[in-house]
Amino acid sequence: MNGLVILNKPAGCTSHKMVGAARRIFNMKKIGHTGTLDPAATGVLPLLLGKATRAAELLTAENKRYTAEILLGTVTDTLDLDGNILAQSPVTSSPEEVRRTVMSFVGEIEQLPPMYSAVSVGGRRLYELARQGVEIERRPRRVSIRSIDILDMSLPVVTVDVRCGKGTYIRTLGADIGEALGCGACLKSLCRTESGGLKLTDAFTLEDLETLAAEGRLAEAVIPIDKIFAGLPEIHLDGRRSALVKNGVAPYFDGFPDGERFRVYDDGGEFIALSERGGIDGRPCLKTVKSFYGGDGK
Repeated sequence: MNGLVILNKPAGCTSHKMVGAARRIFNMKKIGHTGTLDPAATGVLPLLLGKATRAAELLTAENKRYTAEILLGTVTDTLDLDGNILAQSPVTSSPEEVRRTVMSFVGEIEQLPPMYSAVSVGGRRLYELARQGVEIERRPRRVSIRSIDILDMSLPVVTVDVRCGKGTYIRTLGADIGEALGCGACLKSLCRTESGGLKLTDAFTLEDLETLAAEGRLAEAVIPIDKIFAGLPEIHLDGRRSALVKNGVAPYFDGFPDGERFRVYDDGGEFIALSERGGIDGRPCLKTVKSFYGGDGK
């Protein structure tokens, strides 16, 4: 089985553990995920099955959306309630002051990756060092907060809907808002509601998948590989050019539709590659970005 499954991850489980559970349900080893979620977080966790794992590096979502509860006045070492409480302070800001401060974070901002994160420094994950009580210097990263909508304000908790770019840490956003207000903050809860167009409303829980497996209907949860790139134009090749692409050769091609990347299908209608415009000796050719032909996908 090859394709993508939108999993609704529960709280209290690592993304790695979710992959292990999926391998058991689908009875296959070749499963990976894109876009790690914190253990305490819930929501959209895309799983790639079989040949679709080849697309992992191509699917780092530029657009993500979260619903977060920010608990003002509480600071923890993990920036959420999974960690140890380091400090607690009264929240003296008015609702209007909180609103102005929250909205001031919309735009391009600098974020310092939290120590409890999967960021790798010198070959070590930051969370591994943090668990040993080691804190190292990190470089701020520029991230994009596209929008923030305040859904509820029942101080000391502020519930927000955040649209952001890749690499954004919502835990850090919450902590930075608390610091700006002078009381500190951490996340009470976090749910990823969207990742690269994949929505929570279309996600399956592990229980859903287990039910489908028992009924022999697991395929209903799998999005075919080519549909992952549904926004790209498609090219259908004749037998000769199909054979060249399958063998790793870039064939001459001059019938490009509008676009720079394309879904490529063979003469039998099978999706075989993600390709882009190329050139050989001044002539246009079809250059393979990622092949999805061959292999058993297991």
